[in-house]
Formats: sequence, structure tokens, C-alpha cells
Amino acid sequence: MKWHRMLAEACVHLLEQVFDEGKVLDRVMGEAFRVHPKWGKRDRHFVAESVWETVRWRRALAFVADASDSRSMLAAWWSGQGWILPDWWTWEGASVATMEGRRAELEAQPRAIRQSIPDWLDLRGFSELGEAWDAELTALNRRAPVCLRVNRQRGDREEVLAWLASEGVKAHPEVKLPDAIILEGLLPKRLASDGRMEIQDCGSQTVVPLLAVEPGDRVMDGCAGAGGKTLQLAADLAGEGELVALDVSPRKLEALARRAKIAGVRGLQTEVWNSESYRKWQGWPNRMLLDVPCSGLGTLRRQPDLKWRLSESTLEKTRRLQRRLLDEYPPLLREDGTWVYATCSILPSENQGQIQALLERDPRWECVEENRISPAGTGWDGFYAAKMVRRS
Repeated sequence: MKWHRMLAEACVHLLEQVFDEGKVLDRVMGEAFRVHPKWGKRDRHFVAESVWETVRWRRALAFVADASDSRSMLAAWWSGQGWILPDWWTWEGASVATMEGRRAELEAQPRAIRQSIPDWLDLRGFSELGEAWDAELTALNRRAPVCLRVNRQRGDREEVLAWLASEGVKAHPEVKLPDAIILEGLLPKRLASDGRMEIQDCGSQTVVPLLAVEPGDRVMDGCAGAGGKTLQLAADLAGEGELVALDVSPRKLEALARRAKIAGVRGLQTEVWNSESYRKWQGWPNRMLLDVPCSGLGTLRRQPDLKWRLSESTLEKTRRLQRRLLDEYPPLLREDGTWVYATCSILPSENQGQIQALLERDPRWECVEENRISPAGTGWDGFYAAKMVRRS
């Protein structure tokens, strides 16, 4: 292992932004790579892996190091990889020899420490999922591969696989999904905005098919965000029909518009949700996707910093928002309309619990199909989706 002091110190700075300032890990890393264009491939890999895994294993590393400062946790991570730390790297915690002994004791520690999550989250997860919580946590602490969704408006999967191979990118199809490709490494930046595919986890790709969109439908994506599923809906419409994407964030909708242009999407309208939107769209859609704001716990493989930013109070606030959206959006549908409620959470209180509560307070709806994606069972991100129709 060849050490570069500048890169090691950069890891500390990035971790402090995440832990002390509450910044989003993905954005912090993206900005670091932008301002350091001379970092080579190995440099970027060293920084990304060191920071990402220290964030993921923060609590376990703090136990091993017997200290919670970034320099000590990095020392615990690096020494755990079998690397000999340089003399100039100093830290507050235990020596490397002591860390080895503490690492051997890690399995005897409480689950929240060895799986590296906050105590409150461990209690919540176990109370809702029982014995399955252990397996889900283990799966959510694994590194996630890059998964792509082929844009059928620009080519089929075999064509995209051949194109990737011609660019030196190793990949294989996910046989359980018609448009999914799993990369055997990273996607080169020069290919990321080509338009033939989108980065979208396999679990996420299972939601839109539940809505059974057909060409000619009027489709509303009620919480579109930056629009990964909106673009998937557009592919199902195949340019025949109407699609509107609503969100409260203009910035996200601007990003969606850019992505849609690259993907060759036609017939997409974006609009910031406001006080007039309910009246404007009343009775318009016959298909609706409600991929609502949620805890995001199903995506911890890709967003390990989320568990340190999330709190019990923010989770409860999110659940109240989910309930409000469930009451406000579905009545916009036409009488024969179908809608899908979806989250990227594995907590029943955000998923089937919300649907059951809706059915109890509003008997006009019926749940005709549910889809629960378990990270432990599939190796994908965790998702939930429920297909809803009006009672006959």
C-alpha cells in the first residue's frame, strides 16, 4: 500500500463534513472529485472506499478504535484491511495492536454496534420486523453493485450490453427483470449520460410494472423527484399517451427535464405542485404513481450516511406526510383509475401499515396487489409497492 498524505487528510475532511456538518455523503464525494480533477483512478478509489466504508461502519469502527473521531475510525478501517499505517498518521484512539483485540470482541457486542446503526433505529427495526431485522441489516451493510435500466426507446438490452462491451465495460443481464443490467465494476463517467440507460437499482425497477401502464394512458407521477421512475413510465407509454410529473422541488424537476431530453422522452410535462394543482388535475389521470417521501432505509447500501441523519422525530414527520399524500392524491383519479403507493423503506409502518390505515379511514379503495422487495431475499434495495383500485 502506497500512502499519500494529502489523500489521507482529504478523507478526514470529507468525513467531518458528513458527521459534523450533516452533509449528504454522495454530494460531498461528488464535490471533492470536481475540485480535484487531477486525482487519478486509484486516488479516487482510495478516497471513496475509505470514506464510504467509514461512514457505513462508523459505530463498529468507533468501538474497535475506542474513539469516535474521524482519524481514529479511519485508522481502524485501514488497519482492518491489513494495511500498515504510515508513521505520520496519528490518532486519539487505541493502538493498532489493541484494535486487533477489540475487533475480535466486536461480534459479542450488541447488534446496534456490530451492525453499526443508532440505538433508536435498532429498536424500531426489531419492533417492526422481528427476527428478520438481523438479515436485512446484514444485507443493507453490503456494498451495492451498479444496476442499470435499459431505455427501450433507444435500444433493447442486448444492444446496450453489446455497446457496453465495445466500450470495455463488463456487465451481465439481471434475468429476473427485463430491462436490468448489472455492472461488474463502475460506469465510466463519459457513458453515464448517454441516454441508452439509466442508473436505477433492480428493486426500484419492480415498482412501475405494478401500475401496468399502456400506450394512450394519462399518467401522473405525483412525487416525481429527479424522475427515475418517471422515465421508466415514459418508456412504457412509448410516446403514446400523456405523462405529468409533479413535485414540490423545482430543482429536482429541472434535473428530470434534462434527463428526459437525453433519454428522448416525448409528451412529458413537469410542474411544481402548488395550491392550484389539485383543482387543475382533478379527474385527469387514469394511472398514478405515488412514490412518496420515506425513511429511505431500503437504500442504506447506497446511502450509508442516511442512518446517521435520520432521527425518530423525522421518521414520524415523514409518516404524517405519507398519510397526507395518501388522502390528497388518489381522489384526483378518474373513476376507473389505478394507482400505486411505493416507498424505498423496509419498515411496515411506512408500507403496509399506511395502506391498512388508509383502507380503514377511506373504504372506497381496495388493495389488489402488493410487492415487498427484501434486501436479504433479493440482494437489491428494499422497496414496497401496493396497487390500488376503487371498490366495485
